[in-house]
Parts: sequence; structure tokens; C-alpha cells
Amino acid sequence: MTSAAAAVATPSDSQIAAVQARIDDSIDQLIAALPDAAHLSDEQRRGIIARYTAVLEGNFIYWMTGAYIAAGSDAARAKIMDNLREEVRDCHPGMLRRFAIAANAVPDADDAQVVYQNLTNVRLFIGRLSPVPIVVTMAFFEGFIQRFMPYLADLASRQGSSEMEYTDVHGVCDVTHTQELFNALESEMALSRPVPDGEMFEGVELLRTLIRNIVSG
Repeated sequence: MTSAAAAVATPSDSQIAAVQARIDDSIDQLIAALPDAAHLSDEQRRGIIARYTAVLEGNFIYWMTGAYIAAGSDAARAKIMDNLREEVRDCHPGMLRRFAIAANAVPDADDAQVVYQNLTNVRLFIGRLSPVPIVVTMAFFEGFIQRFMPYLADLASRQGSSEMEYTDVHGVCDVTHTQELFNALESEMALSRPVPDGEMFEGVELLRTLIRNIVSG
């Protein structure tokens, strides 16, 4: 590829900034809508933690693996693999399970059933392996998790738990993961045809629906 062609193919800073701004706004809306933990019952707090665990424990690595398979650029694959390596090496699903156990919020069949349909919709979206929309979706989700961790920790603390390794780790590491995914997005957008907004943010909207389902039951 000539240098001129490369310049045309490379997404502008304003394109990436626009995607990031929309994602930040989506996260702001979700965080603002969270119910006051102090006004929730023990069962409501337990339910949020349990449904979150039912979704994340067995699915996050699957979603990120889908992003890795879909990615077309070496730069994006490298950044996604770093994320996956950390998830597996440090056994983040086990970390989350310990968090749920300590908060007396291990998910049961009812918790899994409540989120089943919206979780299935996200799984099917990931299964289409569309690189740009998947990377946008995972950047959104990493950003949301980082912002959601203080709230999740507060719920667990009000349940009598002091096991906060999961929330402590993800409140820090997901800041870096989010930025790395935006860097991966830049690499993927350089390889892909222009993606309409409806397609680019489809996974974000599906995850927003799932998150509201986690919170509200």
C-alpha cells in the first residue's frame, strides 16, 4: 500500500473521538440510572450481584475471544490477546466467583433465567464476528465495568462482604484495557469498509439492554 493510500485508509482522530464520546455518554447514562444501593433490600442487592456474576463469569472470555477471532489487524489481535492472557492467567472468573460467594450472591437458576434472553442476544451478536462492531462493544463494556466497580463493591459491602479483590482489580486494570481497545479499534477501522452507526453500535445497545436487565431483574 502506498503512503497516500494508507493515509486515506487510516481513520481520523475525530472519528475515533466521536466513537469514544458516544460510548462515554452511554456509560454515563447507565451509571446515572443505577438505583441508590442504600435504598435496596438485601435481596435486591443480592440479585444484582448474582445476575452480574451469571453473565460475566462464563461469558466475558468468550466475548473477548470472539473479538480476537474477528480482528483483522495484528495490532488489534495483540492488544486483545494481552487482555485475554490476563483474564486467564489471573483467573478472573474465579476471582468473581469468590466475590459472589462472600456476598452471599452465588447465582442460581432463577438468576440465570432472568438474563437468559438478553444474554443470548449478545452471544449471537458476538458470533457474527464483525470486527469493528465487536471491538466497539468490548471497548464500551470495559469502560462500563471500570465505572461500575465502586457501585458493585458498595453492594457487596452492604451484604457484609469484605472480599473486594475482583472490584479492586477491575477498577484499575479496565482503564488500560479500555484505551487499548480504542487503539485496536483504530487498527480495525483502517482495514474495514465504513460501518454505519446502527451497525457499529448494535452490540453496545444489546449490552446496554443486558446491563439494565442485570440491575433491574
